[in-house]
Amino acid sequence: MTGNGRKRPPLVAERRYPAGTAASKKKKAPAKAKATKPPRKRKAQLKKDKPRGLIGWLLTPFRWLFHLIWAFTWRISLVVGLIVAGFSAYFASQMPPMTELIDGRTRGSVTMTDREGAVFAWRGDQFGGMITTQTVSPHLHNAVVATEDKRFYRHFGLSPRGIASAVRINLREGRGPLSGNGGSTITQQTAKLLCLGVPYDPDSWDSEAAYEADCRQGSLWRKAREAVFAMGMELAYTKEEILSVYLNRAYLGAGSRGFEAAAQRYFGISAAEVNPAQAAMLAGLLTAPSANAPTRNLQRAQNRAATVIGLMEDQGYLSAAQARDALSNPATLSEAASASSGGFFADWVMNSGPEFFTRNTTEDVIIRTTLDQRIQTAAEQALISVFENEVREGSKAQAAIIVMSADGAVRAMVGGRNINATGAFNRATQALRQTGSAFKPFIYAAALDLGWSPYDLIDDAPTCWKRRGSPQWCPENYDREFKGPVTMVQALAESRNIPAIVLSENVGRELVRDVAQGFGIDSDLAAGPALALGVSESTLLEMTGAFAGILNGGSEVTPYGLTDLRFMGDNTSLMDAQGVGIGERIIRQEAARQLTWMMTKVVQEGTGRRARIDGWDIAGKSGTTQGSRDAWFIGFTGDYVTGVWMGYDDNSRLTGVTGGGLPATIWRETMLRVLDGMQPTPLPMMVPQQPASAGVLQSEGGEVLDQDILNLLDNIMSGGTN
Repeated sequence: MTGNGRKRPPLVAERRYPAGTAASKKKKAPAKAKATKPPRKRKAQLKKDKPRGLIGWLLTPFRWLFHLIWAFTWRISLVVGLIVAGFSAYFASQMPPMTELIDGRTRGSVTMTDREGAVFAWRGDQFGGMITTQTVSPHLHNAVVATEDKRFYRHFGLSPRGIASAVRINLREGRGPLSGNGGSTITQQTAKLLCLGVPYDPDSWDSEAAYEADCRQGSLWRKAREAVFAMGMELAYTKEEILSVYLNRAYLGAGSRGFEAAAQRYFGISAAEVNPAQAAMLAGLLTAPSANAPTRNLQRAQNRAATVIGLMEDQGYLSAAQARDALSNPATLSEAASASSGGFFADWVMNSGPEFFTRNTTEDVIIRTTLDQRIQTAAEQALISVFENEVREGSKAQAAIIVMSADGAVRAMVGGRNINATGAFNRATQALRQTGSAFKPFIYAAALDLGWSPYDLIDDAPTCWKRRGSPQWCPENYDREFKGPVTMVQALAESRNIPAIVLSENVGRELVRDVAQGFGIDSDLAAGPALALGVSESTLLEMTGAFAGILNGGSEVTPYGLTDLRFMGDNTSLMDAQGVGIGERIIRQEAARQLTWMMTKVVQEGTGRRARIDGWDIAGKSGTTQGSRDAWFIGFTGDYVTGVWMGYDDNSRLTGVTGGGLPATIWRETMLRVLDGMQPTPLPMMVPQQPASAGVLQSEGGEVLDQDILNLLDNIMSGGTN
């Protein structure tokens, strides 16, 4: 202890050792280590970057080039990205409301119904009405996404993975990277359907087809614009809105624009009602709508639908059981869609109806027609049956059939052997052909109207007509025989030429022409005596309508097929009720009734015997032109008038065919089906009283003065007609 009594402070290590001792050095050591660390790192980095050996020196320029390219690329990418974003935002700002994009058609559609109101034909682009992703069947929604863009809800308008896959597929199959598979998203496809927002302008494009072709072009610049526009759509609309536009605007074959129109066209139901098999078939049409349309090839459409069902199952939209059921019960067409009949009739209605409501309509129109689908089917089946069983295989001969009521309402029309044709040449309405002896009833109609009797006699004897500066014209009968005095009824039944010419010359050609034209034969009629032999041309529609005038008591009949027209969804008719096609009287009713009786003898005893049907009164007339280039049979019962024409499109000769042969057979096969189940209806005819005595009408011939007629006779008159 110290002596002063004060406490001394404790000893500390710092005071034990003088400055510079080991303890002092220990404290400063960390600071020294920290001060020397950076130089060691920089030195190590320099050693790491320093080229090592010859290979290192060789790689140095490439390293430098890589750094340069990378610096340039990310800057350019940033600029391009900003430009794309700017244009996308611009497109987004220009987008109209979604509802304005639903129906982009520039022209309307025509839906045709038969006499019962059932739809049987469509023309133009059909639009069934607006649908959305919420109103369609969930199966349809899922089928479209699974087939066209399974990542639709995960991308922003473009799918880099899809594009890469498409390029790989195209290159593997030997095509260019942008040729073939496009890898487009639903958004891109919608942008293309909208033609990138460019509306149709008739002043800029020659036609709508040219406009659509321009919209579908696949150039690199077009693809780039499409991508930017698609991203603009993603900014402007929701995914559901984009898909809704797509569902309404996609073309699905057979004139169907949008899935609602397609569901109605193929299945007769709404898009909200389709089942998985039907949804798969509709979605399968997107790749090739015309080729895969079930109305063209049902089996191909079903095969494609099976592929779509597999995609839906793989992506979880269908269970295994649902997929098996859809594959086991594939979608089929509705009765109206599968019938695909009446195409020639529909084309005729379109061509004969008001142009602004048919061919050039900008609205959706519904037309009610006179078509009877039962009778249409009967005519088609009859034609097919006769050509399969009685015409040699490989024959190019054609035929046409028209069935109409006595008032001119056309119930069926077949314009050629291809009964499913649409827009094809219609031989029933467009083919002008010589009528042959089918013209002769109008000669007898003129005579009967003047008071002649069916029992009056005409001398069937060799007769010649003089031709100035040329040999005489001496026509013959079809059988090359002359029977002397024959009654008018016998002459018509046997289709004898000489009596027809003699009667025409005595009655007066002008009167015969007036009667024929009054009954509806609007074509130019010959001016010479050959008029009686049917050297003039007419259509099957005109001739059938003229015979309807005879059945109707001697009044003009105008064939018609349109009875009502209105806008879709509107019950207001746009036309006055057309009613019957009966016009003014042409010959006395008594004369028409006597002529009807005379024409029954054609079927019972004359050239039309093949047309007989047990239990039915049938009146008709056959016709075969010079050289057998045309063969006709037109006949009627108390209910229907049916006309049949047969010949070659190139005007070649028919071999072994006359009007009383195959045309009469086709007529009978048609009417057997039409009259099946009906009660026989008596013909409105009058049996004349036989006169006590009658003179014989004779002719010594005459002189033909018209040089054009002389030339016509030189060219076509080489024998009789039948």
